[in-house]
Parts: sequence; C-alpha cells; structure tokens
Amino acid sequence: MTTLNLKKVLVTGSDGFIGSHLTEELVRLGADVRAFVLYNSFNSYGWLDYSPKEIKNNLNIIPGDIRDPNIVRNAIQGCDLIFHLAALISIPYSYQSPESYIDTNIKGMLNVLEVAKFFETERILVTSTSEVYGTAQYVPIDEKHPYQGQSPYSASKIGADRLAESFYRSYNLPVTIVRPFNTFGPRQSARAVIPTIITQLLDGKSEIKLGALTPTRDFVYVLDTVRGFIEIAKAKRTVGEEINIASQTETSIKQLAQEIIKRINPEAKIIGDRKRIRPKKSEVDRLLGSNEKIKRLSDWKPNFSLEQGLDETIKWFSITENRKTYKSNIYNV
Repeated sequence: MTTLNLKKVLVTGSDGFIGSHLTEELVRLGADVRAFVLYNSFNSYGWLDYSPKEIKNNLNIIPGDIRDPNIVRNAIQGCDLIFHLAALISIPYSYQSPESYIDTNIKGMLNVLEVAKFFETERILVTSTSEVYGTAQYVPIDEKHPYQGQSPYSASKIGADRLAESFYRSYNLPVTIVRPFNTFGPRQSARAVIPTIITQLLDGKSEIKLGALTPTRDFVYVLDTVRGFIEIAKAKRTVGEEINIASQTETSIKQLAQEIIKRINPEAKIIGDRKRIRPKKSEVDRLLGSNEKIKRLSDWKPNFSLEQGLDETIKWFSITENRKTYKSNIYNV
C-alpha cells in the first residue's frame, strides 16, 4: 500500500484526540473515510463536531460501541484499511474501573480482529501505548523492551497488543501494532498533563497544581503522531511489526511545566497536589522511546520540536471557545 487515495478506510475512536486529527488528514489525502464514534444520546461526534465543514461533508459517521460485535461488523464491511484507536485511556480512572478497560480495550480489540479476519481486510493498524513498557529498564526504549503492567490501563493494552499479535501469527492477519509515546496537542483531554498546566494558567491561576514532577516522558506533537500512522500504513514492510512513534527526546514533568509557565505567566508557581500522585509502584518514572525502527521501515521523521508543539498547543487553547468544556479547577481523571 503506497497511497491512501480512494482507499476505503475505517477509523475507530475518530471522535477522540488523536483519532479526530487522523480522520481529518485521511480525508485531505483523498481516502474514503468511515468515522466510528461512540454512540451517545446527544448526537455528539466528539472532536469531529469541530472539524471544518469540508471535512465533515466527506465523512461517513457511524455511531456505535466498539464492544458490540454487530456494529463493528457493519463498520468494517467493505473497508480496505482499519485504524483502530478506540480505547479507554485514562490511567487514574483505570484504578477505579478496571473491568471497563478489559471490556473496551481487549474485547473491543477482539471484535475488530475477528471481523477483519472474516472480511479479509487488507491492512489493520491497532493502537498501543508507551505505557505497556512501564518504567524504562534501558533507554532509548526499543520495541524489544520488556512489558510491565503498572496500571490496569497498561495491562489491558498489553493484553490487546498480544491478542493482535496472535491474529497475525495464527491467521496471517495483516496487523501492525502502532505504539505512540506521549502525544500532545490541540484537543487533548484535560486528564493529560499538558492541557492541565495550560488551562490552569489561561484561567488565571498563579499556583499550578501538579502531581509528581520528576518522571520523564517522550512528548510527540499530534501531527507527527498522525503522520506516523499514515507512513506506517503506506509501508509494506511494517506488516506484522510493532512500531514506536517517539521523538527520542526526554523531558521531565518539571521541565515541561517550566516551559509552559514561561510562555504564559512567568510569575506562576508549581505546587504539589497529593491526590494527583499515583501509587509508587504504578508511576512510570521514565519514558524515552527509540524511533530507529519507524525511520528504518517508513518515511517518517518528526517535524515538530517540543517547543514548536507547545507553541501550537497554547495557541489553540488560548481561544476561549476551544477550552469551554475544560474544567481547570478540578483534578480530571
């Protein structure tokens, strides 16, 4: 697969942060896109409600639930390519509701794989997370790094990944496991650290509440992550592989907060909030990903530095309309 033009493509989780950006870019590339969104009685299509009119007019939107094999079957039938992003992703919420993560992330994955196998879908890209690695045992973390379930969320994604691998090995299903590191940018949910900091600052707070400051992360701007998915889909050598999307740059939460504070309100101070501290054995202390494999197997390379990505993200959040649903006064789990 060298081009996505005119391909019939399904994006699950297209109403979410990464999914909405990916969906929009696929439309721009000329793909025939089905957007699978979580059904709700408000007829909300998530972030796709904010997409430009020319994008929405070229989407086939399918409301449903990834846990339901019948609607998944209807969505996949006739598709050439699947980008499976639908998932529950919040780590703190997974402490409270682990069963929901098993149902959505593992059963949902099984539904996609079973139906794709039945219809002999041409390519399936399933979305993993850098959280499956846990705290780095060595850096940079490559795709051979051991897995460690440090939260119910990460455990559910490890299970989903291995299920996807089993369908490749058992049935020769053309699966690729795509593993983004810490993606950030416009539309990211308030439970993530960058929107947490930005929204507190833009709402006029001079004391920014955060949890642990010493953990490090590998931040990737959302448009680089989207290009990673697309370049992996276009490359034939990526079938059967699991591939990191990483900047291969390490930043601590404290450094990150200081960069954002410097840009919005240099007088602001960071204060600790105990309820934002994760259990000691659950906190991932260090993430620094290797991007050697994705560069070797595809035409991807990052276009945005952390600083450039932060500038774009702050610009988006600075528009009051864009952050009207964000609640900076509470701890979003």
